[in-house]
Amino acid sequence: MSDLTELQQISALVDKLVQVAGKDDLAECARLLAMNVAHYELRYGALPLEEQLTITSQFNGDQEELVMRGMETLAGVLGNVIRGLDERLEH
Repeated sequence: MSDLTELQQISALVDKLVQVAGKDDLAECARLLAMNVAHYELRYGALPLEEQLTITSQFNGDQEELVMRGMETLAGVLGNVIRGLDERLEH
């Protein structure tokens, strides 16, 4: 992976967000992401998730981009859903 450090940073951020998120926050995040997937499928067709579920530690260029964008999206949506995020991250 060309920028493993960036992926590690995003993964660490997601891990921290998940730790401070409440159950309701995680549920809301999942609902929003599910709506995004459904919107994509209605517009462009079903996603071939079976191929993506077999991703190993070795990424090709397309998989690398997919993982990076997916983690960035997860961090962004979860960060927006969590109420009082700044206060929770400080503790």
